Amino acid sequence: MKVIQLTDFGARPNSGEDTVIPMRRAFEAVAAEDMPVMLSCAEGIYDFYPEYAAKTPFYITNCASEQENPDVTKTIGVLLQGLRDVVIEGNGALFRFHGKFTMFVFERCENIEVRNLSTDFVRPTMSEMTVTAIGAQSIDAKVHPDSWYELQDGKLTWIGEGWTYQEGPAQLFDPAANITWRAPNPISSADFIEEIEPGRLRLHYVQSDIPDTAAVGLTYQMRDGIRDQAGVFIHKSRNIAWQNVRLHYTHGLGVVGQFSENLTFDGLAIAPREGSGRTAAAFADGIHLSGCRGLVRIENCQFEGLHDDAINVHGTHLRIIGKPAANQILVRFMHGQSYGFDAFFPGDQIEFVRVHALTVYDSNTVMNAQRVNARDILLTLKDPASNIIAPHDVVENVTWTPQVEIRGNRFSRIPTRGILVTTRRKVVIEHNQFDRLMMSGILIADDAESWFESGRVEDVSIIQNTFNHCGGREHPVIYIAPENRCVELEKPVHRNIRIEGNTFLISDARLLDAKSTRGLTFRKNTISFPETARKPRDLTGAFRLTACSGVQIQDNKLV
Repeated sequence: MKVIQLTDFGARPNSGEDTVIPMRRAFEAVAAEDMPVMLSCAEGIYDFYPEYAAKTPFYITNCASEQENPDVTKTIGVLLQGLRDVVIEGNGALFRFHGKFTMFVFERCENIEVRNLSTDFVRPTMSEMTVTAIGAQSIDAKVHPDSWYELQDGKLTWIGEGWTYQEGPAQLFDPAANITWRAPNPISSADFIEEIEPGRLRLHYVQSDIPDTAAVGLTYQMRDGIRDQAGVFIHKSRNIAWQNVRLHYTHGLGVVGQFSENLTFDGLAIAPREGSGRTAAAFADGIHLSGCRGLVRIENCQFEGLHDDAINVHGTHLRIIGKPAANQILVRFMHGQSYGFDAFFPGDQIEFVRVHALTVYDSNTVMNAQRVNARDILLTLKDPASNIIAPHDVVENVTWTPQVEIRGNRFSRIPTRGILVTTRRKVVIEHNQFDRLMMSGILIADDAESWFESGRVEDVSIIQNTFNHCGGREHPVIYIAPENRCVELEKPVHRNIRIEGNTFLISDARLLDAKSTRGLTFRKNTISFPETARKPRDLTGAFRLTACSGVQIQDNKLV
């Protein structure tokens, strides 16, 4: 393997100079080699500015709709296209980004490893302030030094490097309990805001009420809500590995894998940088994989301080809107935030799915996929399409469904779920720690009317994990919730889910809520309650099962 030094192409760590062009030159040299290459980065801080960064359009799943962000151009810090057999060795370097960035893009790459580096933003698109006092009609707050702002006529605008916003989603972080949850934005509801001194604000509520969620010591995390970039985008690539990498902030989704194969994340941390004083690390999901295949391995990773689900693995249901010929169907992306990307390739197997039942009634092979527009695709099939297609039925590309292994990870300070997974291939979730997630630790869904995230599961093992006070009255710890409106015991959506040897520390959340599942085992698990809670005599109320068959609940221990 040939070793190339990033500094040989003009990069100067710790100088504050732009690394975009030296990085581009380095990868041009890598592309010219006919052997495996390691790009080595000397230890230090490398800055990336948007002025000379690649500006390339990419349609990325679950990002922004046409109305939210009509321009899909991404500002890219490190762009790899058509490369293979490359190692990016960070040697402990920090890549520091200015403005809004998609930090890395891998387009049609193969055998790429990224290791031993960290990334962060000088000014994250997340603004933070901590409540220091609450008066009769006011809140005092200390703003984090990295959260820049300006005041005009009593209104606050958050400002950054090339961007501003005023209102958007918010959540609260409680350092004592080490939890976060979604909350009203206190900036939006304040009647006027004044600066007591630099970095200290007083929010006045004269005609409106002080947010009842506010309390001294809590930190508000606020963002604009538009997913116009992503942290990392892996597209039409295979054998991509991340080893010992720390992403301290991502704008939009964290790491997105889209129609890629064999993805490994080992020792990846999406968490605030130690010593930064920040409490949020991700604008949305952590690892989001759509339409991937092969083996997905997520091991020894840390997910802390996110604004949405830590891991989400799914496909996409596209609605059938026409049948222009016997062997052709016209299909459409339905969810506002997912559209425009190639979702089918010649040779792919597809299944026809009833919209309300989520059951399969036909299958076929794609011979050609023609983009009609950003929403619609014309599929030419090997055999005549079904003659019993009903309104709003959908298709799923079942070729692009991965095997998934999620082991030894830690999930904390997340207002939603830890793991969402819907794939028909083998799934193993074991030896993970789920700490005080506000919603379910694990959700297995499948839907064709809301997010349009497919599909069914057929072999899931949830083994020897620890669920520490996850969920609540409306959010069971483990939630098997396909969104089928037509529910029949004889026609289950999911099959073969085993929940064994786990430890549950719970208070008021159900252990398990399952629907439309055949072959469900919950055995040899240990369940405990806090000392302040009344311990039940048995687990009768801990389960809710709807249209499930082949259920075994046995040998569980209540302590």
